[in-house]
Amino acid sequence: MTEEQFAEWGMEIGVGALVLFMIFIIWDLGRRSHAGKFGMMILFIGLGVGILGFLIKVVITYMMEQGGV
Repeated sequence: MTEEQFAEWGMEIGVGALVLFMIFIIWDLGRRSHAGKFGMMILFIGLGVGILGFLIKVVITYMMEQGGV
């Protein structure tokens, strides 16, 4: 395994772990603030938009590298 491959795998796994941790933080924030179902939905929509933007960027980058766009 080359250094470039290791860095690529490490970045994918590391960012994935951070995204999962951010989802846990949003859930815990809603739980500790006693937000109801609607409040929890607003938290996930409002704070999850940043995660969604990052995931969309990854998909678009992948498609461009494959020559699909």
